[in-house]
Amino acid sequence: MNAVKGKYVGLLYLAPAILFVAVFVAYPLGRLVWLSLTNASLLGGARFDGIKNYVRAWNDATFWTSLLFTIKYTLYITPILMGLGFLAALLTAENTPLKKLTRGVIFLPVVIGLGTSSLLWWWLFDQQVGLFNRVLVDLGILSQPIVWFTRADLALWAVIISVVWKVVGFGMILFVANIQGIDKEINEAAMIDGAGYWQRVARIVLPLSYRTIVLATLISAIGSMLAFEQFYIMTNGGPQGRTFTSVYWIYQNSFVFFKLGYGSALSVILTVIIVLGTATQIVLTRRGERT
Repeated sequence: MNAVKGKYVGLLYLAPAILFVAVFVAYPLGRLVWLSLTNASLLGGARFDGIKNYVRAWNDATFWTSLLFTIKYTLYITPILMGLGFLAALLTAENTPLKKLTRGVIFLPVVIGLGTSSLLWWWLFDQQVGLFNRVLVDLGILSQPIVWFTRADLALWAVIISVVWKVVGFGMILFVANIQGIDKEINEAAMIDGAGYWQRVARIVLPLSYRTIVLATLISAIGSMLAFEQFYIMTNGGPQGRTFTSVYWIYQNSFVFFKLGYGSALSVILTVIIVLGTATQIVLTRRGERT
């Protein structure tokens, strides 16, 4: 009797979480899948079309171009964020006043909205009044100011610089928490054995930070695959649509061309890609831990 009662008490505690998932995750996801099977328009009306939207996506060159660009952006920015975040954590892990201040300065951009940050960097990269061009010209790196957003490669790196400035502090905080959680006696024993700083980092800190590195990498990669605001504000998809990300193309179809059904199908495809990538990374992580 007590066991049955305890079971119902446990379900009662779980009820808010189950309700939240049902209302804000399960239902919207189910609705998204249903819309992807129709020709729904933002202007109203919907007819069941089966998998026509998915066939159209398969033949949509712009979708594949935007997806490949998104993957390229993710592959570029993720190692930069992880490397700089881990390096910043190593430099500021100790709780001295100066290093605490440094951590605060690096983390501060994280609390700034991505839209606000993108507007700031769009101004900094401006050809006429932007400080970025002026600094590069003054240092002799550029002979004259350049227009960053008329070339896809320069626009990509302009966005990467702006996002790294904003997001790197988040990874740094995760790494700092992990490094501070390592038992000091382990490092002290390694120092007694004659291990240098970088030897301790390679043989102690990195292995014990494995789970945190995987988690931070996963969060960063998912965020990059869902990139939208920074490209919408800074490049507007230009030049000639060459900086369209997957989410940007979904936005264009759903809210500019009013093709809500097709936009939903693209959203489902992107969701499946992210889920498969996440599952693959989790499986590889578990295998790595076993070996």
